Amino acid sequence: MTSQFKLMGIKKGMTQLFDEKGNKVVCTVIQADKHVVSQVKSAEVDGYEAVQFSAFKVSSSKLRNVKKPQLGHFKKASVEPRKKSFESKGKDCAGFQVGQEVGVEFFENIAYVDVQGTSKGKGYQGVMKRHHFAGGPASHGSGFHRHGGSCGMRSTPGRCLPGQKKAGRMGGEKVTTESLRVVKIYPEKQLLLVEGSVPGTAEGYVYISKAKKIDQVKNKK
Repeated sequence: MTSQFKLMGIKKGMTQLFDEKGNKVVCTVIQADKHVVSQVKSAEVDGYEAVQFSAFKVSSSKLRNVKKPQLGHFKKASVEPRKKSFESKGKDCAGFQVGQEVGVEFFENIAYVDVQGTSKGKGYQGVMKRHHFAGGPASHGSGFHRHGGSCGMRSTPGRCLPGQKKAGRMGGEKVTTESLRVVKIYPEKQLLLVEGSVPGTAEGYVYISKAKKIDQVKNKK
């Protein structure tokens, strides 16, 4: 398996470790159970190359929640039903076989990863929280504290141009945190520890892949 493919995990929370120098390292714990290859797509048959991974086994008591087309798809591949399925495109798809299992061991030789998740939904927020506006003076007589300020044209008639930063819905978007260092891997528990925070809530799904800007990280150091 090459490093261009991604795996899926569950954000379990955060913890801290200490390196060999005694420095504290804040980490995010990601559980990435073994994935199974449920389909291999080729350019001749499907028009493009990709590998379909399926993760997180469905318990026998929850099989009634799996839709019939999905059950048929897993039965055709001789794979136990899984909760999540996703495609990962790459150039070495022919090296995979249906039923093959892939776990966190994939990241043993990878120093930095990108983690993609859905950010926490914060509802309707003003410009200070949503766009980090500074706001106005905090003094009593200013009359301008947490507003966005003027966005007009200083003319009559004037208008506000579209696309400006305004108050509105915040969060609930796809966010990718890049170049997170892989601190430790526990293959027996299928756990991956990365330095820093990742998007989303605890028990939320995230996608893990090799860092695309790894060369820039090495140059900084």
